[in-house]
Amino acid sequence: MGKYFGTDGIRGVVGEKLDARLAYRVGRAAAGMLAGGEKKTEVLIARDTRISGDMLEAALTAGLCSGGANVGQLGVLPTPAVAYLTKKSGFAMGIVISASHNPYEYNGIKMFGGDGFKLSDAQEARIEELIDTDVEPVNNADLGRVGRDSGYFTMDYIQFLASKSQERFSGKVAIDCANGAASMTARSLFTGLGFECEIISDSPDGMNINDNCGSTHLENLRSLVKSGGFDVGFAFDGDADRCLVVDELGNVMDGDMLLAVFARGMKDFGMLRGGGVVGTVVSNSGMDVFVQKCGFEFHRADVGDRHVLETMLETGCNLGGESSGHMIFLDDMTTGDGQLTAVKFLNVLAESGKTVSDLVGEIPRFPQVMPSYKLSGGAQERDAIMAHPRLLEEVKKHQELLKGEGRVLIRPSGTEAVIRVLVEAKTERRAAEIAEDFIDLMKSL
Repeated sequence: MGKYFGTDGIRGVVGEKLDARLAYRVGRAAAGMLAGGEKKTEVLIARDTRISGDMLEAALTAGLCSGGANVGQLGVLPTPAVAYLTKKSGFAMGIVISASHNPYEYNGIKMFGGDGFKLSDAQEARIEELIDTDVEPVNNADLGRVGRDSGYFTMDYIQFLASKSQERFSGKVAIDCANGAASMTARSLFTGLGFECEIISDSPDGMNINDNCGSTHLENLRSLVKSGGFDVGFAFDGDADRCLVVDELGNVMDGDMLLAVFARGMKDFGMLRGGGVVGTVVSNSGMDVFVQKCGFEFHRADVGDRHVLETMLETGCNLGGESSGHMIFLDDMTTGDGQLTAVKFLNVLAESGKTVSDLVGEIPRFPQVMPSYKLSGGAQERDAIMAHPRLLEEVKKHQELLKGEGRVLIRPSGTEAVIRVLVEAKTERRAAEIAEDFIDLMKSL
C-alpha cells in the first residue's frame, strides 16, 4: 500500500484522511499523469449516494480541469458502470467516488485506466508523487471543461447488463440495493427484463447507504425472501460491485458458493478458460475439495479484487471472485459487477430448473469464522502486532493442531483499520473459540 492508495483506491473517513483539498490534488495529479497526448484528456467521474460525494466530485473535477482535463460527470452510477463506459467510449480514465461497503462517514476514490482496468501500482505511485508536487498550472485557454450525462451513459450500461440475460427466469426475485448506486439502475434493469421482483433499500438520503441493508446486512432481505415466498434474493453493496445471494429458505450464499456455481456451469458449457478459477486466501477450504472433484484448478490470490484480477491474467482464467461477493467475468467485464452477477445467476437458475438451495447443496463448506480486531494506533500498531513473536508462534502452533481439519489466517484489512482473524475448524464453535483466543491475544500485545 502507498501513502494514499490502499488495496482499493484512496479511502477514509471524510474530513480526516480524505477531504476536498486532497480530492483536488488527486484530480490535479491525475490530469498531470495523463497529460502529454495530442488530444485533450477526457475523464469520466461517477459517485455513489454518500452525502460527501457532491463535495468530493466538485473538488476532483476542479483539480482535473485545472490540469487541463475535460470531465464528464455521470452522477450516481455503480463502479463497474464507470469501468465499462470508460473502455467502451474511449475515455482516458474513469474515476468513482465511493467507499463501497463502508458506512456513509467514509468515502473513497477509485481509478480506472482507459482499458477499463484499475490503475497499476506504478500508475498509482506516479499519482501519489504528483499529489505531493507543485504541478505547473496550464494556460487559461487550456483549462478543462465539464459535461454532464443526460441519461445516455446510464441507459447504455443498463442495456449492456440486460444483453447478458439469456434464460427467462419465471420465479420471484427480491433485490436489496443498499441505498447505494444500484438504486439508480436496478429497478430499470430487472423490471425491464420482465422479472417479478420487489426492490428494497433503494431510497438513498446520503446517510443511509449500507445502513442495516445491502450485502453487509442481510437480515431484512432474508426475512423478505422467506416471508414473501421469493425464489431468490440479491444484495448489492454501496457501489454495486458486490453481490451476495439469499436462497428460498433465507440462507446466505457467499461469494465462494457463487464462484463454485458459476465455475461448474461454465465448465459444463466449455466456457471456463485457463483450466480453473481464482479465489483468495480467505476463500473457504471447501473450494479446494469442490474444484478437485470437478476436475479443474483453484488459484488463491491475495484479498482484493485487483489481486484476483492479476492472478486471472497470469493464469489465463476468465472467472474469479471473493467471498465478499466480487465476481469477475473477464469475458464481459474488467472488474466485479454485482448486477451482472445477479443476471448471470438467474440464467443459471433458469437453465438448471433447480431451487437455489438445491443448486448449492453439493458444495462442501468448512466451518469458518472471521472476526476483526479494531486498531486504535494506526499502521504502527498494525505492523507491531503482525510481526509480534507471540502472535507468529500461536499461528504456527494452531496450524499444526488443525492440520487437515482447518487453518488460521491473520491479515490486516486493506480498507479498514482492523486486523481480520480467519479460522476454519471441524465445528463453528471450535473455530469461534480459537478466533476469540487470537483476538484476546492481540488485545494483550
